[in-house]
Amino acid sequence: MVLGVGSFAHSIGGALAQAGANVSTYLTRPYGHYPPSLIGPAFSRDVFPSPVPLLREHKIEVVIPQSIDWAMQPWANELMKSGVGIFCPTGEAMRIERERDFARKLCADCKIPFPQSFVAANRLAAEKILAEHPHPFVIKNPLCSPTSPIHTILCETVADTRAWLRHINYAEGVFLQEYLGRAEAGHIALVSGGEIHSLVTNQEYKYAFDGNQGIVAGAPLGGLVERDEHDKYGLARELIHPLLPWLRAVNYHGPIQATAIKRAGQWHVIEYNVRIGVTSGPMILRMLKNPAEVILKTARYEKLKLEFNENANFGCSLTLAGYGYPFTQITGPHLPLETVGEFDCDVWWNEVNRDTDGNLMAAGHRVADVIALAPTLEAAIANAYKNIRKIRVVGSYFRTDIGQSLWPPGMV
Repeated sequence: MVLGVGSFAHSIGGALAQAGANVSTYLTRPYGHYPPSLIGPAFSRDVFPSPVPLLREHKIEVVIPQSIDWAMQPWANELMKSGVGIFCPTGEAMRIERERDFARKLCADCKIPFPQSFVAANRLAAEKILAEHPHPFVIKNPLCSPTSPIHTILCETVADTRAWLRHINYAEGVFLQEYLGRAEAGHIALVSGGEIHSLVTNQEYKYAFDGNQGIVAGAPLGGLVERDEHDKYGLARELIHPLLPWLRAVNYHGPIQATAIKRAGQWHVIEYNVRIGVTSGPMILRMLKNPAEVILKTARYEKLKLEFNENANFGCSLTLAGYGYPFTQITGPHLPLETVGEFDCDVWWNEVNRDTDGNLMAAGHRVADVIALAPTLEAAIANAYKNIRKIRVVGSYFRTDIGQSLWPPGMV
């Protein structure tokens, strides 16, 4: 059972269903309900306040949360006691994503490079930090959550930082992380049975518009992955493997993603995530020969032996953004969605519904994710673009430059 909505649930569930799993979805938000229903039963939280009775009724073996907020729900303890596997670390292990300053301290203990960072309770304290350390900061909420009062604001100058500090919501304080540049990449691994298993190196295109312009969007507008079980770029070796004693101590089992910036030839981790990622996750499952078995074994903290599909070495993900995105305070009407020809790669619908006549309608800010895998990066990119051009919604757009910057990892 996937805990989520939209294309994120549709893609993970769809890949697993096509691999032979029986998939259902517990819908955790009030939108994006139609796409997950295409691959199995979908249950609304308005009708079912807790997913736990559904787990028993449907004999669910593993749940896949797509947000760390599941651990804050009133049914979280009951879920953890149910005996159902959870494809996500629990308890103390979740702090590596949830608490940004905890991650900073853990990196200091493990001698992992981390940008100079500070926590401030209010604007006066934040401005004092900036005066004492006059360089640009990335502004984040101290606690990571989809409902955080502050979403990541990337400032490239001191003046930008100073201006934003006057306008953010200090309800939970603020986490200031030194800006290190744009040479960003990530690495995703699985931790199970006390061991780390590398999966892919990835790059997410987080800015809203071509040329890495505009604001950092709420979710990436595209992404690339490279099969990388041998850690070609050294990200796992430098940023994940030093955590192994802590991972074992907290019984960590599940995905771990390290996102990092390369400066002066050295990787600096900027954050960890405990999920396989909204852009990378579907590509990873397509790369694995037995994704359902891998997820189940990881949730049970069992030893893993990963096998990859041949000729699926690279993946490209493109997002078709809808009317008004990334400025989500702008809302538009439900708009007709047209497709031309057959798709020959994965197309996962996001905020899409059917009208009373059965026609597809774009119903929100993100319409679809188009994902292609291929033996080469160039082929994956070309196929993804060929397919996204088969979808038309008025006012929609997609980035046309995925792969033209930020790759290979560590480059700008």
